[in-house]
Amino acid sequence: MGYSKEYADNMTFLHQSLRKHPEQDISIVEGPDDLCAHFPPNVPHHCTDTNVAQRDRAILEKLDLRVGTTLPWSDILRRISSHIHSTQLPAICSTCPWLSYGTCQRGLQRVNQGEEPLIEL
Repeated sequence: MGYSKEYADNMTFLHQSLRKHPEQDISIVEGPDDLCAHFPPNVPHHCTDTNVAQRDRAILEKLDLRVGTTLPWSDILRRISSHIHSTQLPAICSTCPWLSYGTCQRGLQRVNQGEEPLIEL
């Protein structure tokens, strides 16, 4: 999808951190987050895109979470497992360019089956 090395490295770091430390606290924010902080400066910043904000709000509503909430990653996974099924992704994420790759759907299927969603890289 054309991400910079810095952005991809940061994504890998965050991925591995959550995978290795499921009790790590996550703060729910509105707008750009720790992942977006490393988005290439010379590319339009998709983290502030209206479609991204709409998807974020839809997911937060499904998970019964609010901006400003802080909770462990493991609690978020439990909420995902009990509140969202992989068949719902096409409706929730219809504007996401990643949807067609199936990555999120496979991860959500893993969560729904009680497995670790973040595979080792």
